[in-house]
Amino acid sequence: MKKIVASLIVCGFAVAMVACGAKKEEAAAAVDTVATEVLTTVDSLADTLKTAVDSIK
Repeated sequence: MKKIVASLIVCGFAVAMVACGAKKEEAAAAVDTVATEVLTTVDSLADTLKTAVDSIK
């Protein structure tokens, strides 16, 4: 009886993982969007810092 219950639990986890696995593309797109925003912000801050250092000289 324990083996049957354990097998059902394992099958349930397997089905859940397969069902949730299709959203990898959406997650990858979200990571790309965030990475692009971070790079844009870093570039902007670098330009601002360069301008501030140039004005001090």
